[in-house]
Amino acid sequence: MDNKIYSINGPVVKLKNTRDFSMLEMVFVGNKKLIGEVISADSSETTIQVYESTSGLRPGEPVVGTGAPMSVTLGPGIISNIFDGIQRPLRDIKEISGRYIDDGIEANPIDVQKQYDVTLKVKVGDELTGGSIYASCPETPIITHYCMLSPLLEGKVTWTAPDGKYKVNDTVCKIEDSRGETHELTLCQKWPIRTPRPVVERMPISMPLITGQRIIDTVLPIAKGGTAAIPGGFGTGKTMTQHQLAKWCDADIIVYIGCGERGNEMTQVLEEFSQLIDPKTQRPLTDRTVLIANTSNMPVAAREASIYTGITLAEYYRDMGYHIAIMADSTSRWAEALREISGRLEEMPAEEGFPAYLPSRLSEFYERAGYMKTLNGKEGSVSIIGAVSPQGADFSEPVTQNTKRFVRCFWALDKSLAYARHYPAISWTASYSEYVGDLSDYYNRNAGEDFLPMRQEISNILIEENKLMEIVKLIGSDVLPDSQKLVIDMARVVRVGFLQQNAFHKDDTFVPLSKQKDMMDAILTLYKRADDALNKGVTMSEIRDTGMFERLIKMKYEIPNDKPEMFNTLKGDINAAFDEICKKAAERSGV
Repeated sequence: MDNKIYSINGPVVKLKNTRDFSMLEMVFVGNKKLIGEVISADSSETTIQVYESTSGLRPGEPVVGTGAPMSVTLGPGIISNIFDGIQRPLRDIKEISGRYIDDGIEANPIDVQKQYDVTLKVKVGDELTGGSIYASCPETPIITHYCMLSPLLEGKVTWTAPDGKYKVNDTVCKIEDSRGETHELTLCQKWPIRTPRPVVERMPISMPLITGQRIIDTVLPIAKGGTAAIPGGFGTGKTMTQHQLAKWCDADIIVYIGCGERGNEMTQVLEEFSQLIDPKTQRPLTDRTVLIANTSNMPVAAREASIYTGITLAEYYRDMGYHIAIMADSTSRWAEALREISGRLEEMPAEEGFPAYLPSRLSEFYERAGYMKTLNGKEGSVSIIGAVSPQGADFSEPVTQNTKRFVRCFWALDKSLAYARHYPAISWTASYSEYVGDLSDYYNRNAGEDFLPMRQEISNILIEENKLMEIVKLIGSDVLPDSQKLVIDMARVVRVGFLQQNAFHKDDTFVPLSKQKDMMDAILTLYKRADDALNKGVTMSEIRDTGMFERLIKMKYEIPNDKPEMFNTLKGDINAAFDEICKKAAERSGV
């Protein structure tokens, strides 16, 4: 049957009276062969979502089906690459079409000419099941790529190539399935982006994703395989917080999805990541990073696909046994793409014009995170950190509220903190993490059994200060008793000396868990000694005159990460200073 375009409405194209296409099938639209996907089909009408600009497209142009769902190519060459929302490599496209992406341009997602040093992991006669590793090759100097049998296949190995250099489309192994059919295995495979890759088991969450950021690791932790949202108004530092997490978190691979954000932000990511040296491997950070750039001026439908492209790439590397962190910036722009397409489809709008299926789409995305046992027996994880950009910093809007339902870690950014240059601008009162209980065994084993009690005491100081500030706003701080003035002074030490972090300082940009604990210990030592001194008749002004508050605020800069013994000296100085003022107070009272 001749399938012709009947109507065009932005990225939405309709065909009349055809039954040649199936739901979610990838199609080529028009003479330029624009990439599209079937999103609605009935006996009278088929609706297609086009992932490229439809300007110049006319009714009557042909639509050709592929018989396969919208898929990504999975194989060596993904790491350190930069793709658009439908996995087209932007560097290769630039060489073909210059600075602007032409419509209908074709480019292989991964380099088909590059040769990889392949080692075969199987021999003739071996039985393979879905997910079995049959070959490996170094993809970058720090990532080994494991070629895995598609989860949809199984069979006996009938032939293997010798170890050596191969291109991604070269056959390196052949298997015969139970029906006697032979399948040739190359270094790559395809997988539908909207279908989660299967696993053996979703495992309990028990390890934190260490980020080196004190407010996260200590106060509001996220787990490996966990989910977090970073909501915040314009200029509060969502993107910069994600950059910092991408640079320093202890994931093996970073997948950064720039979904509907400004082009200059993605340029900054590219420039920064290529210049940054990974502290663990002393290699450029791009050696373990995948970038998906779908900027605000790119076709809106591809923005919706970019999230699924990113999570599918992450699941592929998870199946190899790696720990992946996804930075999705921002899910609000993705939801706006859903809203625009929904409007063109003339669907009934729900709250604020978003489609009624917004919550289910958000849950589908975040539920693909997790700590998994893979089909080949390895353990891997996908952690998702999604930025949310509520208009006017209104956290009651639908995207933020629905995201809150599906994540267990909520890092609310506060514009007053951001404008005061307090970064990360995560509000300790409006944020929460539900992972503390899951991670308690890890903290007890690796940071000591006093770590979590210290964290609770630090949190209590901030909660107490929040209550006292309501009184201070009404009647001022002078009327408070000294014990409450001490809480306010200690809270300032916690806020400025502990929670605030300088991304441009060599020792403060990343802080190991051991130093975070030592810093809490020093703060609580000062608090206990000061509280004890007040009970012995020492005045608040005398405590301030010791200079210890200011010294603790500066300790993050003055004590290097590799000199933990300096904290013993600091605590010794605190004890000596308070012994001195307590002695003077005792002499005054004649004791």
